[in-house]
Amino acid sequence: MRQDDFERMIRRMEQEVPAEFLAGVAEIAVSPRTVPHPTRDEIFTLGECIPFPAVDGASEGIQSRVVLYYGSFQALARVAPGFDWRAEAWETLTHELRHHLEWRARAPDLEAYDRAAEHNFARQDGEAFDPLFFLDGDPAGPDCYQVDDDVFLDVTVDQAPAERRLLWRGRVYRVAVPRETTLPAFLTVEGVAEPPEGELVLVFRRPPGLRDLLRRSALFQAAVRATEVYVSPDPTQIPQP
Repeated sequence: MRQDDFERMIRRMEQEVPAEFLAGVAEIAVSPRTVPHPTRDEIFTLGECIPFPAVDGASEGIQSRVVLYYGSFQALARVAPGFDWRAEAWETLTHELRHHLEWRARAPDLEAYDRAAEHNFARQDGEAFDPLFFLDGDPAGPDCYQVDDDVFLDVTVDQAPAERRLLWRGRVYRVAVPRETTLPAFLTVEGVAEPPEGELVLVFRRPPGLRDLLRRSALFQAAVRATEVYVSPDPTQIPQP
């Protein structure tokens, strides 16, 4: 898509946004810049919300400039098969507008989500990460959180069990836990029907306590295979072995 076509598409999208969500937005601009991630290949910043705080410090007086980086969209389209320009642009625009609204409301939820996404990149790349990052993801069910395309099943235990049953989309699975597992543990579950677009991750962690302030345990990561046990008639009850 050419830049002028991209700009026209953004102008049409701007007209689709309810006026109350644009209050305090000084400008929605398209920049030709390509903004790559400083350390991760094929990751690009598609948009940015730049706040201009009010002189008196009142949150309702905050104005923002929303910028979409056409060069980043173009770069991502080159490496992402089936790239949907309109869907990605709409998601980016609404994401940055939500940043603006949360700054005005002093609600930092989206900033926490962006931080969670960054720590999830670190997890995927084998780097150090905050073991509680996924709790800032989007709730996806009881003790279940989603960060981008990855889904995390949160289980608090005093020690790693020998096996665990989990419910995924109406089916109950049994997962054998590696003997060497230590807490906290991130186990990437393979073999489920209808998997998420990203990874399904079973997280074992201890209940929060004083020890968390005194020392940080090493993270354990492994891939495990799920075996289907049965289709659950009651998705709220999963009997554990």
